[in-house]
Amino acid sequence: MSGDALKDALISGLLSKCDVTDIGIVSTPMLYFATNFLNKKSGVMITASHNPPEWNGFKLFKQNGCIHGEEMTQIKNLAKTSPTKPTARIGKTTQYTRIFNDYANFISEKIKVEKKLNVVADTGNGVCGLFVPSLFKQHKCNILTLNEKPDGRFPAHLPEPNEETLQELKQKVVETGADFGVGYDGDGDRAVFVDEKGRIFPGDLALMIFAKHILQKHKGGSVVYELSCSMAIEEYVRKYGGNPIVERVGHTYIMDRMISENALLGGEKSGHLYFSECRGGDDAIFASLKMAEILSSTSEKLSEMFDSLPKYPSIAEENFKVPDSQKFVLIEKLKISFQNRSLMFLGYDGIKLIYKDGWILMRASNTEPVIRISAEARTQERLKEIYEFSKNELKQAMEES
Repeated sequence: MSGDALKDALISGLLSKCDVTDIGIVSTPMLYFATNFLNKKSGVMITASHNPPEWNGFKLFKQNGCIHGEEMTQIKNLAKTSPTKPTARIGKTTQYTRIFNDYANFISEKIKVEKKLNVVADTGNGVCGLFVPSLFKQHKCNILTLNEKPDGRFPAHLPEPNEETLQELKQKVVETGADFGVGYDGDGDRAVFVDEKGRIFPGDLALMIFAKHILQKHKGGSVVYELSCSMAIEEYVRKYGGNPIVERVGHTYIMDRMISENALLGGEKSGHLYFSECRGGDDAIFASLKMAEILSSTSEKLSEMFDSLPKYPSIAEENFKVPDSQKFVLIEKLKISFQNRSLMFLGYDGIKLIYKDGWILMRASNTEPVIRISAEARTQERLKEIYEFSKNELKQAMEES
Protein backbone atom coordinates (compact mmCIF):
# COMPACT_ATOMS: atom_id res chain seq x y z
CA MET A 1 0.00 0.00 0.00
CA SER A 2 0.98 3.67 -0.23
CA GLY A 3 1.55 4.47 3.44
CA ASP A 4 5.24 3.58 3.64
CA ALA A 5 6.09 5.43 0.43
CA LEU A 6 4.29 8.56 1.62
CA LYS A 7 5.99 8.37 5.02
CA ASP A 8 9.47 8.01 3.51
CA ALA A 9 8.88 10.93 1.13
CA LEU A 10 7.47 13.11 3.90
CA ILE A 11 10.33 12.45 6.29
CA SER A 12 12.88 13.03 3.53
CA GLY A 13 11.42 16.45 2.86
CA LEU A 14 11.06 17.43 6.51
CA LEU A 15 14.66 16.55 7.28
CA SER A 16 15.82 19.38 5.04
CA LYS A 17 14.40 21.81 7.60
CA CYS A 18 13.82 20.06 10.95
CA ASP A 19 14.14 16.99 13.16
CA VAL A 20 11.55 14.22 12.92
CA THR A 21 10.28 11.82 15.59
CA ASP A 22 8.74 8.67 14.11
CA ILE A 23 6.23 7.10 16.52
CA GLY A 24 5.27 4.22 14.21
CA ILE A 25 1.77 2.95 13.45
CA VAL A 26 -0.82 4.63 15.68
CA SER A 27 -4.38 5.92 15.55
CA THR A 28 -4.97 9.54 14.58
CA PRO A 29 -6.00 10.48 18.16
CA MET A 30 -2.82 8.84 19.46
CA LEU A 31 -0.79 11.11 17.18
CA TYR A 32 -2.54 14.14 18.64
CA PHE A 33 -1.83 12.77 22.12
CA ALA A 34 1.84 12.21 21.17
CA THR A 35 2.22 15.71 19.74
CA ASN A 36 1.34 17.11 23.15
CA PHE A 37 2.88 14.42 25.34
CA LEU A 38 6.25 14.69 23.58
CA ASN A 39 5.93 18.48 23.42
CA LYS A 40 6.25 18.73 19.64
CA LYS A 41 5.14 21.76 17.68
CA SER A 42 3.23 19.71 15.14
CA GLY A 43 2.35 16.21 14.00
CA VAL A 44 1.48 14.60 10.67
CA MET A 45 -0.74 11.52 10.30
CA ILE A 46 -0.65 9.47 7.11
CA THR A 47 -4.25 8.33 6.65
CA ALA A 48 -7.29 8.38 4.42
CA SER A 49 -9.52 7.96 7.49
CA HIS A 50 -12.72 6.16 6.42
CA ASN A 51 -12.09 6.38 2.67
CA PRO A 52 -11.58 3.37 0.33
CA PRO A 53 -8.17 1.63 0.00
CA GLU A 54 -7.00 3.62 -3.03
CA TRP A 55 -7.09 6.85 -1.04
CA ASN A 56 -4.36 8.23 1.21
CA GLY A 57 -3.14 11.56 2.48
CA PHE A 58 -1.91 13.66 5.39
CA LYS A 59 -3.73 15.03 8.42
CA LEU A 60 -1.86 17.83 10.20
CA PHE A 61 -1.98 18.78 13.87
CA LYS A 62 -0.43 21.34 16.16
CA GLN A 63 -0.45 21.29 19.96
CA ASN A 64 -3.75 23.14 20.21
CA GLY A 65 -5.75 21.58 17.39
CA CYS A 66 -5.86 21.00 13.66
CA ILE A 67 -3.96 22.82 10.95
CA HIS A 68 -6.46 24.06 8.38
CA GLY A 69 -7.81 27.15 6.67
CA GLU A 70 -5.28 29.98 6.34
CA GLU A 71 -2.50 27.85 7.83
CA MET A 72 -3.14 25.17 5.22
CA THR A 73 -3.01 27.83 2.50
CA GLN A 74 0.40 28.92 3.79
CA ILE A 75 1.63 25.32 3.60
CA LYS A 76 0.24 25.03 0.06
CA ASN A 77 2.09 28.17 -0.99
CA LEU A 78 5.31 26.90 0.59
CA ALA A 79 4.96 23.64 -1.31
CA LYS A 80 4.57 25.53 -4.58
CA THR A 81 7.71 27.59 -4.03
CA SER A 82 9.95 24.92 -2.50
CA PRO A 83 12.71 23.41 -4.66
CA THR A 84 11.86 20.07 -6.24
CA LYS A 85 15.46 18.82 -6.21
CA PRO A 86 16.84 17.13 -3.08
CA THR A 87 18.42 19.51 -0.57
CA ALA A 88 20.91 18.94 2.21
CA ARG A 89 19.59 17.30 5.37
CA ILE A 90 20.04 19.33 8.53
CA GLY A 91 17.69 17.28 10.74
CA LYS A 92 17.76 13.81 12.21
CA THR A 93 15.16 11.08 12.67
CA THR A 94 14.38 9.61 16.08
CA GLN A 95 12.31 6.47 16.66
CA TYR A 96 10.00 6.65 19.67
CA THR A 97 8.47 3.25 20.41
CA ARG A 98 6.77 3.80 23.78
CA ILE A 99 3.82 5.96 22.73
CA PHE A 100 1.25 3.19 23.16
CA ASN A 101 2.45 2.59 26.74
CA ASP A 102 2.24 6.33 27.42
CA TYR A 103 -1.26 6.45 25.92
CA ALA A 104 -2.38 3.39 27.91
CA ASN A 105 -1.18 5.06 31.13
CA PHE A 106 -3.09 8.20 30.17
CA ILE A 107 -6.26 6.14 29.62
CA SER A 108 -5.84 4.43 32.99
CA GLU A 109 -5.65 7.82 34.73
CA LYS A 110 -8.84 9.09 33.08
CA ILE A 111 -11.16 6.05 32.93
CA LYS A 112 -12.28 3.67 35.65
CA VAL A 113 -14.32 0.60 34.68
CA GLU A 114 -15.93 -0.70 37.88
CA LYS A 115 -17.09 -4.16 36.81
CA LYS A 116 -16.34 -6.72 34.12
CA LEU A 117 -18.21 -6.20 30.85
CA ASN A 118 -18.50 -8.24 27.68
CA VAL A 119 -17.69 -6.21 24.58
CA VAL A 120 -17.55 -6.92 20.85
CA ALA A 121 -15.41 -4.59 18.73
CA ASP A 122 -15.14 -4.40 14.96
CA THR A 123 -11.85 -2.72 14.19
CA GLY A 124 -12.51 -3.12 10.46
CA ASN A 125 -8.92 -4.11 9.56
CA GLY A 126 -7.94 -0.61 10.64
CA VAL A 127 -5.30 0.59 13.05
CA CYS A 128 -7.48 0.11 16.17
CA GLY A 129 -6.95 -3.64 15.94
CA LEU A 130 -3.45 -3.08 17.31
CA PHE A 131 -4.64 -1.41 20.50
CA VAL A 132 -8.28 -2.05 21.34
CA PRO A 133 -8.03 -5.69 22.54
CA SER A 134 -5.29 -5.07 25.09
CA LEU A 135 -6.79 -1.81 26.38
CA PHE A 136 -10.18 -3.36 27.04
CA LYS A 137 -8.55 -6.31 28.77
CA GLN A 138 -6.60 -3.91 30.96
CA HIS A 139 -9.93 -2.40 32.00
CA LYS A 140 -11.68 -5.57 33.21
CA CYS A 141 -13.52 -6.31 29.98
CA ASN A 142 -13.87 -9.52 28.05
CA ILE A 143 -13.49 -8.54 24.41
CA LEU A 144 -14.18 -10.27 21.11
CA THR A 145 -12.51 -8.43 18.26
CA LEU A 146 -13.74 -8.77 14.68
CA ASN A 147 -11.51 -8.02 11.68
CA GLU A 148 -8.64 -7.36 14.06
CA LYS A 149 -5.61 -7.55 11.77
CA PRO A 150 -4.75 -4.22 10.12
CA ASP A 151 -4.92 -4.52 6.33
CA GLY A 152 -5.00 -1.44 4.12
CA ARG A 153 -7.04 -3.34 1.51
CA PHE A 154 -9.91 -3.57 4.05
CA PRO A 155 -11.02 -7.06 3.02
CA ALA A 156 -13.96 -7.32 5.47
CA HIS A 157 -15.70 -4.06 4.59
CA LEU A 158 -15.00 -0.40 3.91
CA PRO A 159 -13.44 1.34 6.94
CA GLU A 160 -16.51 3.48 7.63
CA PRO A 161 -18.66 2.30 10.56
CA ASN A 162 -22.32 2.48 9.57
CA GLU A 163 -25.47 0.38 9.27
CA GLU A 164 -24.21 -1.35 6.14
CA THR A 165 -20.69 -2.25 7.28
CA LEU A 166 -21.49 -3.26 10.86
CA GLN A 167 -23.92 -6.11 10.20
CA GLU A 168 -21.45 -8.72 11.49
CA LEU A 169 -20.90 -6.67 14.65
CA LYS A 170 -24.64 -6.42 15.32
CA GLN A 171 -25.06 -10.18 14.96
CA LYS A 172 -22.11 -11.02 17.22
CA VAL A 173 -23.29 -8.69 19.96
CA VAL A 174 -26.64 -10.48 20.11
CA GLU A 175 -25.16 -13.98 19.68
CA THR A 176 -22.65 -13.57 22.48
CA GLY A 177 -24.90 -11.64 24.87
CA ALA A 178 -22.41 -8.78 25.00
CA ASP A 179 -23.10 -5.61 26.98
CA PHE A 180 -22.37 -3.50 23.91
CA GLY A 181 -20.53 -3.39 20.62
CA VAL A 182 -18.44 -0.72 18.96
CA GLY A 183 -17.25 -0.21 15.38
CA TYR A 184 -14.27 1.95 14.43
CA ASP A 185 -13.19 3.71 11.28
CA GLY A 186 -9.80 3.17 9.67
CA ASP A 187 -7.74 5.63 11.69
CA GLY A 188 -9.59 5.45 15.00
CA ASP A 189 -11.29 8.81 15.39
CA ARG A 190 -14.88 7.57 14.96
CA ALA A 191 -16.81 5.16 17.19
CA VAL A 192 -20.30 3.86 16.41
CA PHE A 193 -22.10 1.98 19.20
CA VAL A 194 -24.39 -1.05 19.16
CA ASP A 195 -26.61 -1.87 22.14
CA GLU A 196 -27.09 -5.40 23.49
CA LYS A 197 -30.16 -5.82 21.26
CA GLY A 198 -28.04 -5.26 18.15
CA ARG A 199 -29.25 -1.76 17.40
CA ILE A 200 -26.89 0.85 15.99
CA PHE A 201 -27.48 4.38 17.17
CA PRO A 202 -26.11 7.60 15.67
CA GLY A 203 -23.44 9.77 17.18
CA ASP A 204 -25.79 12.49 18.38
CA LEU A 205 -27.66 10.00 20.59
CA ALA A 206 -24.37 8.63 21.90
CA LEU A 207 -23.39 12.22 22.66
CA MET A 208 -26.46 12.60 24.90
CA ILE A 209 -25.47 9.52 26.91
CA PHE A 210 -21.99 10.95 27.47
CA ALA A 211 -23.41 14.41 28.22
CA LYS A 212 -25.69 13.14 30.99
CA HIS A 213 -22.82 11.24 32.61
CA ILE A 214 -20.37 14.14 32.45
CA LEU A 215 -22.76 17.01 33.26
CA GLN A 216 -23.95 15.27 36.42
CA LYS A 217 -20.40 15.75 37.69
CA HIS A 218 -19.65 19.11 36.03
CA LYS A 219 -22.70 21.38 36.03
CA GLY A 220 -22.53 24.34 33.69
CA GLY A 221 -20.06 22.75 31.29
CA SER A 222 -20.28 23.31 27.55
CA VAL A 223 -21.19 20.67 24.97
CA VAL A 224 -20.41 21.32 21.29
CA TYR A 225 -22.41 19.64 18.54
CA GLU A 226 -22.85 20.14 14.81
CA LEU A 227 -25.70 21.43 12.69
CA SER A 228 -27.09 18.07 11.58
CA CYS A 229 -27.47 16.73 15.13
CA SER A 230 -30.92 16.34 16.68
CA MET A 231 -32.55 19.40 18.23
CA ALA A 232 -33.09 17.12 21.24
CA ILE A 233 -29.42 17.69 22.17
CA GLU A 234 -29.95 21.32 23.08
CA GLU A 235 -32.95 20.42 25.25
CA TYR A 236 -31.15 17.47 26.86
CA VAL A 237 -27.93 19.38 27.62
CA ARG A 238 -29.90 22.21 29.21
CA LYS A 239 -31.93 19.69 31.23
CA TYR A 240 -28.71 18.46 32.87
CA GLY A 241 -27.35 21.94 33.51
CA GLY A 242 -25.05 22.24 30.51
CA ASN A 243 -24.39 24.91 27.91
CA PRO A 244 -25.14 23.67 24.36
CA ILE A 245 -23.06 25.17 21.53
CA VAL A 246 -23.82 24.51 17.86
CA GLU A 247 -20.97 24.54 15.33
CA ARG A 248 -20.59 23.80 11.64
CA VAL A 249 -20.07 20.21 10.49
CA GLY A 250 -16.50 18.94 10.44
CA HIS A 251 -13.74 17.62 12.66
CA THR A 252 -11.57 20.74 12.47
CA TYR A 253 -14.41 23.11 13.38
CA ILE A 254 -15.68 21.07 16.31
CA MET A 255 -12.19 20.52 17.67
CA ASP A 256 -11.29 24.21 17.42
CA ARG A 257 -14.55 25.17 19.14
CA MET A 258 -13.94 22.60 21.88
CA ILE A 259 -10.61 24.28 22.59
CA SER A 260 -11.78 27.90 22.31
CA GLU A 261 -14.82 27.29 24.56
CA ASN A 262 -12.97 24.99 26.97
CA ALA A 263 -15.86 22.57 26.43
CA LEU A 264 -16.29 19.31 28.31
CA LEU A 265 -17.64 17.31 25.41
CA GLY A 266 -18.43 17.45 21.72
CA GLY A 267 -19.87 15.24 19.05
CA GLU A 268 -20.98 14.72 15.48
CA LYS A 269 -23.71 12.52 14.08
CA SER A 270 -21.07 10.52 12.19
CA GLY A 271 -19.51 9.18 15.40
CA HIS A 272 -16.75 11.70 16.11
CA LEU A 273 -16.77 12.19 19.89
CA TYR A 274 -14.61 14.87 21.52
CA PHE A 275 -13.46 15.06 25.14
CA SER A 276 -11.78 17.72 27.25
CA GLU A 277 -9.54 15.00 28.69
CA CYS A 278 -8.16 14.54 25.15
CA ARG A 279 -7.39 18.27 24.85
CA GLY A 280 -10.58 18.77 22.87
CA GLY A 281 -9.79 16.02 20.38
CA ASP A 282 -11.95 13.19 19.09
CA ASP A 283 -10.82 9.73 20.12
CA ALA A 284 -12.79 6.58 19.29
CA ILE A 285 -10.85 4.31 21.65
CA PHE A 286 -11.24 6.75 24.53
CA ALA A 287 -14.96 7.08 23.71
CA SER A 288 -15.55 3.31 23.73
CA LEU A 289 -13.74 2.86 27.04
CA LYS A 290 -15.71 5.81 28.43
CA MET A 291 -18.89 4.01 27.39
CA ALA A 292 -17.63 0.96 29.31
CA GLU A 293 -17.05 3.17 32.34
CA ILE A 294 -20.62 4.51 32.14
CA LEU A 295 -22.18 1.06 31.80
CA SER A 296 -20.03 -0.36 34.60
CA SER A 297 -21.32 2.26 37.03
CA THR A 298 -25.00 1.34 36.68
CA SER A 299 -27.37 -1.61 36.43
CA GLU A 300 -29.05 0.08 33.46
CA LYS A 301 -28.48 -1.53 30.07
CA LEU A 302 -27.37 0.43 27.03
CA SER A 303 -30.69 -0.31 25.32
CA GLU A 304 -32.52 1.22 28.27
CA MET A 305 -30.38 4.35 28.07
CA PHE A 306 -31.01 4.49 24.34
CA ASP A 307 -34.77 4.07 24.69
CA SER A 308 -34.98 6.79 27.36
CA LEU A 309 -33.40 9.44 25.11
CA PRO A 310 -35.67 12.04 23.48
CA LYS A 311 -36.08 11.39 19.75
CA TYR A 312 -37.90 13.18 16.98
CA PRO A 313 -38.87 12.04 13.46
CA SER A 314 -36.01 12.76 11.10
CA ILE A 315 -34.68 12.19 7.61
CA ALA A 316 -30.98 11.43 7.34
CA GLU A 317 -28.87 12.98 4.61
CA GLU A 318 -30.26 12.49 1.12
CA ASN A 319 -28.01 13.35 -1.81
CA PHE A 320 -29.16 15.42 -4.76
CA LYS A 321 -26.78 15.49 -7.72
CA VAL A 322 -25.60 18.99 -8.56
CA PRO A 323 -22.52 19.82 -10.69
CA ASP A 324 -19.51 21.03 -8.71
CA SER A 325 -19.64 24.30 -10.62
CA GLN A 326 -23.19 24.98 -9.39
CA LYS A 327 -23.56 23.50 -5.91
CA PHE A 328 -22.15 26.39 -3.86
CA VAL A 329 -23.75 28.96 -6.18
CA LEU A 330 -27.14 27.35 -5.58
CA ILE A 331 -26.68 27.44 -1.81
CA GLU A 332 -25.89 31.16 -1.96
CA LYS A 333 -28.90 31.73 -4.22
CA LEU A 334 -31.15 29.94 -1.74
CA LYS A 335 -29.77 32.04 1.12
CA ILE A 336 -30.78 35.21 -0.67
CA SER A 337 -34.22 33.81 -1.42
CA PHE A 338 -34.83 32.77 2.18
CA GLN A 339 -33.52 36.10 3.49
CA ASN A 340 -35.87 38.02 1.21
CA ARG A 341 -38.77 36.03 2.66
CA SER A 342 -37.58 36.69 6.25
CA LEU A 343 -37.10 32.99 6.98
CA MET A 344 -34.92 32.21 10.00
CA PHE A 345 -31.75 30.32 9.14
CA LEU A 346 -28.10 29.76 10.00
CA GLY A 347 -25.93 30.33 6.95
CA TYR A 348 -22.34 29.61 7.92
CA ASP A 349 -22.26 25.98 6.75
CA GLY A 350 -24.82 25.63 4.02
CA ILE A 351 -28.32 26.61 5.15
CA LYS A 352 -30.12 25.46 8.27
CA LEU A 353 -33.72 26.68 8.22
CA ILE A 354 -35.03 26.84 11.79
CA TYR A 355 -38.67 26.50 12.80
CA LYS A 356 -40.26 26.25 16.22
CA ASP A 357 -41.09 22.62 15.50
CA GLY A 358 -38.20 21.46 13.31
CA TRP A 359 -35.34 22.27 10.97
CA ILE A 360 -33.96 21.65 7.47
CA LEU A 361 -30.25 21.49 6.63
CA MET A 362 -29.08 21.98 3.03
CA ARG A 363 -25.33 21.61 2.47
CA ALA A 364 -23.08 21.40 -0.55
CA SER A 365 -20.59 18.56 -0.25
CA ASN A 366 -16.93 19.62 -0.21
CA THR A 367 -15.84 16.42 -1.98
CA GLU A 368 -18.75 15.29 -4.20
CA PRO A 369 -21.04 16.91 -6.81
CA VAL A 370 -24.06 16.80 -4.50
CA ILE A 371 -26.18 18.92 -2.21
CA ARG A 372 -27.32 17.04 0.89
CA ILE A 373 -30.61 17.64 2.64
CA SER A 374 -31.54 16.41 6.11
CA ALA A 375 -34.44 17.40 8.35
CA GLU A 376 -36.08 16.85 11.72
CA ALA A 377 -39.46 17.82 13.19
CA ARG A 378 -41.57 17.15 16.24
CA THR A 379 -44.16 15.22 14.23
CA GLN A 380 -44.02 12.99 11.16
CA GLU A 381 -46.52 15.21 9.34
CA ARG A 382 -44.46 18.34 9.91
CA LEU A 383 -41.30 16.52 8.87
CA LYS A 384 -42.83 15.58 5.54
CA GLU A 385 -44.04 19.13 5.02
CA ILE A 386 -40.72 20.89 5.60
CA TYR A 387 -38.75 18.24 3.72
CA GLU A 388 -40.94 18.58 0.63
CA PHE A 389 -40.54 22.34 0.90
CA SER A 390 -36.73 22.05 0.87
CA LYS A 391 -36.72 19.70 -2.13
CA ASN A 392 -39.02 21.99 -4.09
CA GLU A 393 -36.89 25.03 -3.28
CA LEU A 394 -33.76 23.26 -4.48
CA LYS A 395 -35.47 22.01 -7.63
CA GLN A 396 -36.74 25.49 -8.46
CA ALA A 397 -33.31 27.05 -7.88
CA MET A 398 -31.71 24.48 -10.21
CA GLU A 399 -34.29 25.14 -12.92
CA GLU A 400 -33.66 28.88 -12.75
CA SER A 401 -29.88 28.52 -12.98
